[in-house]
Amino acid sequence: KTYDLGEKAVAGISGNVTFSERINGEALAEIMLSGTPSGGEHPAHIHANTAAEGGGILFSFTPINGDTGMSATNLAVFNDGTAFMYADINGIDGYVNVHLSSDDLGTIVAQGDIGQNDLTGDSKVYTLTEKDVITISGIATFYKRVNGSALAVLEIENTPNGGEHPAHIHENDAATGGAIAFTFNAVDGDTGISSTQVASLDNNTTITYDEILTYNGYINVHLSASQLGTIVAQGNIGSNE
Repeated sequence: KTYDLGEKAVAGISGNVTFSERINGEALAEIMLSGTPSGGEHPAHIHANTAAEGGGILFSFTPINGDTGMSATNLAVFNDGTAFMYADINGIDGYVNVHLSSDDLGTIVAQGDIGQNDLTGDSKVYTLTEKDVITISGIATFYKRVNGSALAVLEIENTPNGGEHPAHIHENDAATGGAIAFTFNAVDGDTGISSTQVASLDNNTTITYDEILTYNGYINVHLSASQLGTIVAQGNIGSNE
C-alpha cells in the first residue's frame, strides 16, 4: 500500500511511503523522497489522527538518507510496544511526518495521511466570493476520506500577511443567515490556507463527506477574531449551492 507525502515547509521535497506485507505478517515500510538535501538525515514518524488535527508520535521510521532520499524500516510494533502489523495499516487513524532534521523537528518537509485517513479522490469545490474587503476571495474544497469523513481546505487569495482569519460553516443559506454549525481552523494570512478535519459539527453531531454535499449551510471567512462582523469571503455550500 502506497501513500503520497506532499511537500510542506521546503519547496521541492515530496514523495511517498510504501508498506509491503512480509510472510510473517509484519510490514516493510519504505519512504522515497525527491529533493532531499545531500548529507543530511530526516527523521520521520507515524503520528496519531489526521495531519489537519495533529497528534503524538506512534512510530519512528529509520531516518531518511538525504543523499538517496530513502528509508527502510521493519514495522511490527509501535514505539510503546503495541503490536502493529501490515493488516492494521488500512485501519490506522494516522499520518506521516518527515522532518528537516533531528535539531529542527518543527520544520515538516513532507506529510501525508495514511490508513483510514487516506483520500479517496472524491472532492467538491465551493466558491467563496469577496464581501466586505475588496479582492479577498477563494474556494473551499472538501476531500472525502476512506473512513467517510472529510478534509476541508480553504484557499483564500489576498489575505493580509501576519493575520489569522476565523472561518465557519453556518446554518441556512447566506441570504438568510444562521448560527455557526462548524468551526474551521483559522486561515493563515501569510499563506491564505486552512486545513481542517471534518467529522462532526461543533455540537458533536456526526457529519460525513456525503452529508456535507447536501448540507443546508454556507461558509463565512472573517477578517479577524476581534472583527467577526467583517466578512471577507462567503459562499453557499451543500443544498444551497
